[in-house]
Amino acid sequence: MRKIKHGKMAGGCSDACCLKLEGLNVRLEGEEILEDVSFHLHCGEIAALIGPNGAGKSTLFRSILGQLPYGGNITFSPAGGPAIRLADGTVTGGSRPLIGYVPQSPSFDRGDPVSVLDFFTAATARWPVWLPIPEKYRERCRSSLARVHGEDLLDRAMGALSGGQLQRVLLALALEPVPHILILDEPLSGVDIEGEHQLLEMLDELRTKYDLSILLSTHDFATLGQFADKVILLNKKVLKSGPPEEILSSPEFYETFHLRVGKGGER
Repeated sequence: MRKIKHGKMAGGCSDACCLKLEGLNVRLEGEEILEDVSFHLHCGEIAALIGPNGAGKSTLFRSILGQLPYGGNITFSPAGGPAIRLADGTVTGGSRPLIGYVPQSPSFDRGDPVSVLDFFTAATARWPVWLPIPEKYRERCRSSLARVHGEDLLDRAMGALSGGQLQRVLLALALEPVPHILILDEPLSGVDIEGEHQLLEMLDELRTKYDLSILLSTHDFATLGQFADKVILLNKKVLKSGPPEEILSSPEFYETFHLRVGKGGER
C-alpha cells in the first residue's frame, strides 16, 4: 500500500505533501469562468468546495484533471518533493500524480442487466463483458469494493443500487489504483441520510488510511462541520476559505446564499 507521509508543517507547504493552486484563470469562449483562484490542500485533508450554480466548481475540477487549458499554476508536491507542476496536459518536475474522480451519479435503467462486476471490469480491464469474466478480474473487483466495504454489491445490478450504493461503487472505481488526489462532484446528491452518514465516514477512513487529498463539491451545508477540514467558497474567484464554522458564519457566505447556518444563525 502506498502511503504519502507528511513533512514538517513548520515550513508551511514547502516540505509537506500538498496540492496547490496559484492564480488559476480559465476563460472559455471569451468568458472568464475562473479568476485568480488560489488555495492549497494537504494530503490527509478534506476540503469542501461550495458555491452557487455557475460558480465554476466543475471547471475547477476539469482544470485539475487536465481537461481544460488554464492560466496560473497547479502544483502537486509529494512529501520531500520535488514539486510537480501540471500545465496544459504536460508535467514538469516528475510524474503526473494519480487523480481519482467520482462524477455526479450517472443514471442506470432499473431493468439494465449490467452488474457491478460487469461495470467494473469494463472500466478497468480490456475484457469483453459479454464473455465469462475470469476469476482474476472478479477478485480484483471484490478487492476494490472491499476498500469501501461494498463486497456484497459485486453481483448486484447497477440499476438496482441505491444512491449511496452507487456512490460506493464509483468511489471504489476511483480508488483503483489508489490515487494521490481524490475529487468528488456532488457525492451527497441523491443519497439518503443513512447513505450520507456512511459515505462521510468512509471518506474520513480513506483519507486517514491512504493520506489522500480529498476535494469535493456539495450543496449540503449542514454536514460540512462533520467531515470538512476546510471549506472553499467559490464564485468565479475564492470569496473565502477556512474552517467550516468560520465560512458558514461569514458575511461572504450570507451574501452568496442569503442563508444563516453558522453558529447562532437560523436556516
